[in-house]
Amino acid sequence: MSTVTRRKRWSTINIVALVLGFIVWWPIGLAVLAYILWGGDIERTVQDEIRDIRDRVTTPNTDNSAFNEYKTATMRKLEEQKRKLDDEQAAFGDFMDRLRRSRDKDEFDRFMSERSKA
Repeated sequence: MSTVTRRKRWSTINIVALVLGFIVWWPIGLAVLAYILWGGDIERTVQDEIRDIRDRVTTPNTDNSAFNEYKTATMRKLEEQKRKLDDEQAAFGDFMDRLRRSRDKDEFDRFMSERSKA
């Protein structure tokens, strides 16, 4: 798994939510702990909710159904392009990691061969 796509379990917001959950009422703290341990990310969940609310507030639907369909299709295409771009970025990061490892190995092999000659 690439480091670009790896999520942090114990981010600051997760820890704050856990502590506040135990302070408010201990079953809430246990629920937050379970959510985090089973791979949940409160920060990502909150960001998704904020994005959904912002989209509903800033982009109201018009009375024209054809325009609404066009807008929905265009937004779907943009999201797909963003996903492709994110995948390409992750692939390029992996390529650069392999390139660095290969270069390091070549330099080490050169060092070892020079050392064995001396």
